[in-house]
Amino acid sequence: MKTENGLGLVLDAEGNITEIISDPLGLGAAVTIGMPFARLAAKGSLAKALSFVTQIHQEGVAFDWEFSLAIEQPRLLHFTGGKIGDQVLVVAALDGAVALRYYQEMMNVNNEQTNALRQVYGSMKRDTNLYDEVSRLNNELVDMQRELAKRNAQLTELNQEKNRFLGIAAHDLRNPLHAILMLSQFLLDECPGGEQKEFLEEIRSSSTFMARLIDDLLDVARIESGQIALELAMCDINELLKDTVKRQNLLASRKQIEVSFVGQTLPPAQLDISKIEQVLNNLIGNAVKFSLPGGRVEVRLHQASERFEIAVQDWGTGIPPEIQSRLFTAFAKGQTGTAGEKSTGLGLLIVKRIVQVHGGDIHLESASGVGSTFTVSLPFEPTPAEAIGGSVVHEFVAE
Repeated sequence: MKTENGLGLVLDAEGNITEIISDPLGLGAAVTIGMPFARLAAKGSLAKALSFVTQIHQEGVAFDWEFSLAIEQPRLLHFTGGKIGDQVLVVAALDGAVALRYYQEMMNVNNEQTNALRQVYGSMKRDTNLYDEVSRLNNELVDMQRELAKRNAQLTELNQEKNRFLGIAAHDLRNPLHAILMLSQFLLDECPGGEQKEFLEEIRSSSTFMARLIDDLLDVARIESGQIALELAMCDINELLKDTVKRQNLLASRKQIEVSFVGQTLPPAQLDISKIEQVLNNLIGNAVKFSLPGGRVEVRLHQASERFEIAVQDWGTGIPPEIQSRLFTAFAKGQTGTAGEKSTGLGLLIVKRIVQVHGGDIHLESASGVGSTFTVSLPFEPTPAEAIGGSVVHEFVAE
C-alpha cells in the first residue's frame, strides 16, 4: 500500500534503503537504492537517525521519533518504524499521528504489535508527561548498559589475570610435588616396615593426590583461557578403546574389578587421541572408583548415524540427584570412592570440555544403589572453529 502524504521506505538488516514506497516530500535524487538511511538525516540529526534504526532492530518497533532530513528545506518530521522479517519499514510525516496511521496501514491492522503500538501511543497522547518519562528511563537504561559493558570488560580482564596466576602457580608447584612423590617412593622401597612405612605411604598417597590436582588445575587454566588446541589424527576407535580398557584393568585389579569391552568395527575417526584417552581414563577410573570390590565395569562402542557413542557403565553406588545437577562443574565433590579414593572435583569438567570441543556431548543416567552410565557421543570428524595444518583451535564461553 502506498501512502499519499507520508514518506515510506524499506530498509535491509544493515539499515540500507532497498525500496521507496512513497515520496511526497520530493526527495528525488537525494535517495538512491542501497544508500544508508542515516545519510538522509540533516546535519545534527545523524546520531538520532542511527539510534532510531538501532531501536527498531533491538525492540522490533520505534515510534514518534523527531528529526530532520537533508532536503532543500529541512523540516522536522515524525518517524515510526518496525521490523517485517529481516526488513525494516520506515514511515515519516509532519504529524506523529499521521505517521502512525500510515504505518498501521502498511502493516496488518490486527497484528499484535500494531495493536500494542496504538494503545501505547493513545496513552501518551492522554498524558503528555509520559513521553518525557519514557525518554528519561530509556536514557537511564542506556547509561546502565554502558556501565554494565564497562564492568564486564573489567571482569573479563580480571578473569584472564586469574587464569594466568592459576597456571603459573600450578606449574611452579608441579616440580617440587613430583620430587616429593619420587623420593617418597624411593624411601618406601628401602623401608623395612612398621610405623615409618605407614607414614611414608601417607606421604606418597597425599603427594599423588596433590600432583593429580595440580595437573587438573593446569588443564582447567588452559580451558578457561578460552581456547583448547586439538592435535587431530585419524584413529581406529575400536583399538583405542581396547588398549585403554587393557591398561585400566591393571588398576582395577587392585579392587578385584573387571573392566570389559563390547565393541564393533567402525570407520576411523578424526580425534585428538591423547585428549580422548584422558576422557576415557577419567570415566573408566571413576566407574572403578565407585564400584564395590569384585564388581565389574563395561565399556561399549557403537555407531549412531554419522556419530559414534562410547558408554561406560558400572553397577556401583550410583549418584544421587542432588549431586548430578552439579557434576560437570568445577570442584563438584560429593562422594568418595568405595575404598576411600579421593577426587579433585575437576575431572568431569575437563571431560565435558574436551568432548564439547570435538563437537560432541556427554550425558549421565544414574540412580543411588543402581550404578551409573556415562555416554559420550562424538562425530567421526569434528567441525573446527579454526583449522591450521593438523591442529585446530576451538573457542568457547565457559559456563
